[in-house]
Amino acid sequence: MIAKIGNGKSTAGLIRYLFDTKKAKDHTDPHLVASWDGFAPDPGRADDFDATKKRLVADLDLRVKQARRLGRAPERHVWHCSIRAAPGDRHLTDAEWADIARRVVAATGIAPQGDPDGCRWVAVRHADDHIHIAATKVRGDLRTARHWNDYLTADKELAAIEKEYGLKQVVRGDRTAAQRPTRAETEKARRAGKSETSRERLRTTVRQLVSIATSPQAFLRLLDDVEGVLVDVQHFPSGDVRGYKVAMEGDTNAAGEPVWFSGAKLAPDLSFPKIAERLTAIGTDPADEPGSRHHPHPWHQATAIAEHIPHHLDHGDDATAQAHIAAFGEAIDVLPLLAPDHLRPQLQKAANVFQRATRSRIRAQHDQAHALRNAVRTLRTAPGTGDGSGLAMFLDIALLVVIATARWHQARKHDQQVAAARRTLVHLQAAYHQAASEPLAALARRRPPARTVERHAQRVLAMLPQHAHQILKDPAWPALAAALTEAESAGHDIEQLLQHTTRHRTLEDGRSIASFLTWRIHPLGVPRAHSAIVTHVRASLPARPARPGPLPGNPAKP
Repeated sequence: MIAKIGNGKSTAGLIRYLFDTKKAKDHTDPHLVASWDGFAPDPGRADDFDATKKRLVADLDLRVKQARRLGRAPERHVWHCSIRAAPGDRHLTDAEWADIARRVVAATGIAPQGDPDGCRWVAVRHADDHIHIAATKVRGDLRTARHWNDYLTADKELAAIEKEYGLKQVVRGDRTAAQRPTRAETEKARRAGKSETSRERLRTTVRQLVSIATSPQAFLRLLDDVEGVLVDVQHFPSGDVRGYKVAMEGDTNAAGEPVWFSGAKLAPDLSFPKIAERLTAIGTDPADEPGSRHHPHPWHQATAIAEHIPHHLDHGDDATAQAHIAAFGEAIDVLPLLAPDHLRPQLQKAANVFQRATRSRIRAQHDQAHALRNAVRTLRTAPGTGDGSGLAMFLDIALLVVIATARWHQARKHDQQVAAARRTLVHLQAAYHQAASEPLAALARRRPPARTVERHAQRVLAMLPQHAHQILKDPAWPALAAALTEAESAGHDIEQLLQHTTRHRTLEDGRSIASFLTWRIHPLGVPRAHSAIVTHVRASLPARPARPGPLPGNPAKP
């Protein structure tokens, strides 16, 4: 069960909406299932609907009017809580919904159990799977109800209700989720024929700009250049930036003014202070410094750095791990901007889902992930790898990182983040299969002679006996054989490569081992100056034994 809580100014407006069946086509048979005293007038069961509705509003507003005469009524005196059952839950009776409503108003402080001065409230049912609780926040003693943290207390009570009623126990959050679009926003988007609300489109835009910006000032410049987006930057008296808000052109309210969203309203990590904290932590990559002789290919560099993330999650402290997850989220955000058109839908879905897994209550130490952030930003201007192998290689590693992210969150009972990471896998796997098919086929077309393939097969049998049969039967084996041949031609020891490539990676996750090995070994066949992975792999290899010196009395050969 999920609760959504809001506050408003008009009791009559809320009651009108809850009992409406003309504009709201999904409302059927609206009626009361419970009320503060069990005797509230029910417009849904009365002969004179309009008169009964007026009586109900008057009864709910009675104490509000009394408090207003004393100057003690809150401006937003309406408390509105919708409670929805999870898909697949059994049908709940009116009596069961009534019990749920009483427990929620008691838990939240709206009408504590046994308190004769509790607020007036009604629970309205106009669909099978949910109810709405409408309350006025003035108590019988004319004080305003104490309902602080009402969402958390309602959520805790609903978790208990799920267990007692045998309902689906839904994944619960930690208050770091992005705010969902309101019903009004969703309806406005539907009427305009758009699949996403303005809030969702702006959130995606801002996240992508953060993933390519190199400083807080660069982020604001990029934001100001986005076509169709209005930007308002606020400053402190000192001139420093205080924050920003954005709106979609043409999205206006009833007064004709733009509908603005601050960064924090888009997502907790999109406020300007949070963005500045991340972007200020970006350092200078030694490979980018003037005079550096090493200029690795951006896709290879990003892949090599991302491959270390599971190690950071398994062995680093929580602040460092959280920083690497957030930085990896920026990599996922930028992929739709870089990928071919046919891959963008799945990659955008992956980015939209994974953003939930990038935040938790653990504060990130962002300076620990500056290498990955630098690598992500170089992808924006990266030359293509020609056959698309760079993107496919990165996506292969990305799948491992997402699996490790889910495992890390699960160990800390971050239920929503675990669910988000698992949903991300579905979209990334679909994108990977599309992205990898052509590069693997291109490699397979360079398959070496049969004698060379047999020699590689014997090495696989010797080095990876438990997985050799699976590798040799894998459709990606021809591509792996070609990659092994090219790496061998570049001077690498194949047996050492196979040993060290698989040393720090489990091969039991059900994914194609041949594909994994191909993406790890294929870059070794390119010129070494262009591959960060070469540096990474060579660093892990044992030093070759020194050539024996000349025997005493025998001169060395020239």
